[in-house]
Amino acid sequence: MDAATDLTPLLSAVANGDRQALRAVYERQSVRLFGVANAILRDRDSAADALQDAFLRIAQRAHQFDPDRGTAEAWLAAIVRYAALDMARARGREIPTDDPALGDQPVEAEALERVSASAEGRRLHQCLATLEERNRRGIVLAFVHGLSHAQISARLELPLGTVKAWIRRGLLRLRECLA
Repeated sequence: MDAATDLTPLLSAVANGDRQALRAVYERQSVRLFGVANAILRDRDSAADALQDAFLRIAQRAHQFDPDRGTAEAWLAAIVRYAALDMARARGREIPTDDPALGDQPVEAEALERVSASAEGRRLHQCLATLEERNRRGIVLAFVHGLSHAQISARLELPLGTVKAWIRRGLLRLRECLA
């Protein structure tokens, strides 16, 4: 049994108020989820705050997890992603990076490497590899780094409509590949 399979009964226990189950989920997933938050916020302290906020949400919303709709791992990552994006929006600005080449090179995010350890992650990675570089780049900047379409457009110095079209086409191809 892999770690993702073990998470479903744990989330069920969390939904029933089991604090030890919440601790077990945290111990198994916090490193990976911290990577998701850090990829979006690019600040370790803010990522830690987002992770804490996400685990409060997980404790409150565990009853909403439905294993028929997706994996526990994906559900947890989505909660962390939204917590990090909420924090980034509340700040009202993007944290600058010291890397002037960011956005100029194809992005292979650490978060994707962590997710690729699972069977679903390997499948996603394979499907991402089949996309044209521009589609893959837009998807990674949007869904891993949490950038808005407008931010991606500015970073890549492309028209907003072009960026939206590339991401949409890439997502449609991903859906076909993953089906």
